[in-house]
Amino acid sequence: MMHNLALIEKTQSLIAAGDIVGAEAALVALADIEGDGALMEVLQQLPPKDILAIIRQYDSSKLSIINMMVTPDQFARAVVIEKQYRDLTRMHLRGMVNSVLFNDDADPVEFLNAIGDTEGGSEALADYFEEYWSRMEAFARTGTFDTAEDDGEILSEDELYASAYVKARLDEDEVADQDWMQVAWLLRTQCPDLFIETLLVLRAKARAFHSQQASDDTKQDDGKVETSSTDRGKATQAVLDSDEESAI
Repeated sequence: MMHNLALIEKTQSLIAAGDIVGAEAALVALADIEGDGALMEVLQQLPPKDILAIIRQYDSSKLSIINMMVTPDQFARAVVIEKQYRDLTRMHLRGMVNSVLFNDDADPVEFLNAIGDTEGGSEALADYFEEYWSRMEAFARTGTFDTAEDDGEILSEDELYASAYVKARLDEDEVADQDWMQVAWLLRTQCPDLFIETLLVLRAKARAFHSQQASDDTKQDDGKVETSSTDRGKATQAVLDSDEESAI
């Protein structure tokens, strides 16, 4: 136990200093020497901000034992605070979501449900899909991602709930890209309520963006959208706020 506490302190110090590679290496070394159980014990004691600092540095050229060992709850709490990094490209968010959801031993639906059950989860997923809003609307309306088949009509919220429970025209093997299309397919077919919540937040983000353009407002937008009416979140904001105090 004392050894683990020392490792936790070392890991947090390395993260605070910006040495993410060193922090991950220390955790990997623990798993190599003492086994996955010891690593899991340490991960359970690290705050979400530190887990996030490591898993968002996903490198598709190599496997990360940290991404493989993180639990759905730990991952969800990390995902909802990723916005603190203000990465407008969403590259790190998409990379870490894809790496964790599509790990061979993971149940992606379990991770998606954990995100949906965390306050701010649908907002985080909207950030993940931000670049593909029009294709997500097409998928909701037509069951495919082809915007050419979409007449541009925006479904009402009631229509969204009706259409989300209709079988998608695509099978999973047709969208098995281990990327946003497969995530969208899983959401619509396995977590329809969360799919709708995410799309509603995407619409709110799009309205905010266009309103800002129309008013020629030069104030920088932090991309945050109020989601209290759509989130399935069960975590209290007070708990999240305490976790977000970090050296990000």
